[in-house]
Amino acid sequence: MKHLTSALAIAAALVGSGASAWEATEGKPYDGETVHVLAVKSSQFEAHEARLADFEAATGIDVVYDYVPFPNMKEALTTEMVAGGDYDVVSIMDQWVPSLQNLVQPIDAEIAALGVDLEDFPPAHLRHGRMNGELVGLPVRGHVQLLFYRKDLLEQAGAAVPSNWDDVVAAAKAVQASSDAAGIALPYGKLSGQNLMVWINLLWGHGGELFDADGEPAFNSEAGIAATDQYVSLLTEEKIAPAGSATFVEQDAVNSFKQGNSAMLPVWWWVRSQLSDPEQSKLTAEQIGFTSLPSVGDADKTTFTNTWIFAVTEGADNKGAAAEYLSWLTDPALERDVLLDENLSEVVAVHFSNLRDEDVNARWGGMHSAAADALATAPGMGFGDNWPRISEILETAISSLASGEQSDTAAALNHAADEIKRIR
Repeated sequence: MKHLTSALAIAAALVGSGASAWEATEGKPYDGETVHVLAVKSSQFEAHEARLADFEAATGIDVVYDYVPFPNMKEALTTEMVAGGDYDVVSIMDQWVPSLQNLVQPIDAEIAALGVDLEDFPPAHLRHGRMNGELVGLPVRGHVQLLFYRKDLLEQAGAAVPSNWDDVVAAAKAVQASSDAAGIALPYGKLSGQNLMVWINLLWGHGGELFDADGEPAFNSEAGIAATDQYVSLLTEEKIAPAGSATFVEQDAVNSFKQGNSAMLPVWWWVRSQLSDPEQSKLTAEQIGFTSLPSVGDADKTTFTNTWIFAVTEGADNKGAAAEYLSWLTDPALERDVLLDENLSEVVAVHFSNLRDEDVNARWGGMHSAAADALATAPGMGFGDNWPRISEILETAISSLASGEQSDTAAALNHAADEIKRIR
């Protein structure tokens, strides 16, 4: 049996939501133990830390946070993996999990005993907490992509909000016929794989995958060629992207939208705040709408994701206490409390229950519901040790086709596949 924590503030926030507040293990079995946490610096994680008092009172566990800026986080985690012993729980970005698998340990039994509802996590996020078939961590922070659009320009053009990529082309051309704005801002230039984040959604939509079951390149399949042709054609044939897009990186695309030069923009949901920031944008919040990323025809919705998991380290002194802390940290009640805190501007949700919550969507204008639509069927990315090099090879192929340096899609993708085979 468990008993309810005395976290009255969180419980009060849940009235009418259908969710239940976190419960501490009866008897305080870890009373007096300390959990040391290494986390990337984030206002979301600092909001969690500010709410620790109830957890510590209910469990007797003392939780101590150390924060590291993002540029230094991978190095700090690598040092912890090699030296070990300093931290019981660490935050790890999805792309780093495979190379840090020796840092973490399985927690299946502990998480099951604590009653954590894994079904409430979108598979695209939860997959990064599994290694070799075992649960090693739980998602706490996650980002999705949405399609932002100019309500006024689409209305002026008589265009509907796009549901699929054919709709995007139609809406973009209608906007261009009735205004000076380009249809959609897209990145085709090379920078940290940014030109892959829409392309990969098109690849999934065409039924393709980056790699097959044996880990061999599969993006040079017929589906991959079709996805690549479609993505590049938005610039070269349909001509609905701004001039100069062949060298655009993500921020260039964002700036084009903010300055009123483009009518649509597929980008991370956290960018929303800057799109209507009067200090950096010409747009008002009333002009901006958003929806889930368009599908390919009638295929399932997808979204590229970014996920941070929290995991228990191999050298954790207090595995049971660390797992208890994880059960609290990943409870939807805590996430909801942060989402609805009027003193904060945190939008991150990694639970379907919160993504579909009426109060959450009322506060954030339906953004979380749009994210849930895509996350319900998004497969999520699989990353390997060589992902940085793989993404560099892939983004070079996409860039070369967009710039006209390459004209044969199959040849460009086959060349990329051959290069990747040599490094895997």
